[in-house]
Amino acid sequence: MADKLEGKWRKIVTVVTLLALSLMIFLIWDEIKETFANLKQVNFLWILLIVLLQFVNHHAYARIYKNCFAVLGSKLKYWSMYRMSLEINFVNNVFPTGGVSGFSYFGLRMGTFKVSAGKATLVQMLRMILVFVSFQVLLVFGLLTLAAAGKASNFTILVSSSVVTLILVGTALVAYIVGSRSRIDGFFTALTKFLNRLIHVVRPKHPETINIKGARKIFLDLHKNYLLISKNFTNLGKPLYYALLANSVEIASIYVVYLAFGEVVNPGAIIIAYVIANFAGLISVLPGGVGIYEGLMTAVLATAGVPLAVSIPATITYRVLTSAIQLPPGYYFYHKALNSGPQRA
Repeated sequence: MADKLEGKWRKIVTVVTLLALSLMIFLIWDEIKETFANLKQVNFLWILLIVLLQFVNHHAYARIYKNCFAVLGSKLKYWSMYRMSLEINFVNNVFPTGGVSGFSYFGLRMGTFKVSAGKATLVQMLRMILVFVSFQVLLVFGLLTLAAAGKASNFTILVSSSVVTLILVGTALVAYIVGSRSRIDGFFTALTKFLNRLIHVVRPKHPETINIKGARKIFLDLHKNYLLISKNFTNLGKPLYYALLANSVEIASIYVVYLAFGEVVNPGAIIIAYVIANFAGLISVLPGGVGIYEGLMTAVLATAGVPLAVSIPATITYRVLTSAIQLPPGYYFYHKALNSGPQRA
């Protein structure tokens, strides 16, 4: 009976995934057609370079996961974490939940490696925080590059400083909540109850969709693992380096697209546009931040002096190419994971 239910559940998840993937393709279909039209004027060697950069990007994320888990006492294989990076990227780009799906999926998948949900949640939070911290470093570099060229507008400086402030405040708030057993218990228990009330509106027969007792256990496990890291934050040096590497090669991918179009733009403009678009894309309810990402990136580039006639086709080509490179292997490993049992670390 249990096997039949599990098999039925896997089929449902597979169908939902294919529907979500179809929705994403539908939403960006015009961009896909435009990209293929643009590729006629692009040297194929540039595309090969983008493929290489995307490989390095997921290498960096795999190292972030591996090193963070090592700090928490879990030794996981590099290849397992590389696969995980591709799977998480697929989930976050296909399911329209602003990154929430990635958190949930990561916790479930790490359970197959016998890693607790609290530890998995903390590592995913650390990955996000480290990426955001690296954003601050890149933003400073980007502003200096624009200033040196005399293109750092007041608007660009205002938006960049606002993002830096939000990252600092958000990071401090997370550390404040997670650092105390009573605060994390109170905050997340209240959050769980609130979510249950919202879900209850849609599912009136299920007053407690999210089990509060089980959720509290995860929160306290999260706190325990946070204390383990807080004893020596210097252990996060390597993960921070790889977070910088991940963002740097992604920015390099965008720059390569511009070069492929025969355009040389200020790298500072691309850095700031990339950071702001990624930061704002977190709140998007559309798959992969479709619309918000492209719109913000081209708008920020325009304030830095990059013409829309250049930034729009380059941004669209970058988005479609990177999706075409990452999503197929991501789906393959995601689908394979749905049909596999517990794995070795």
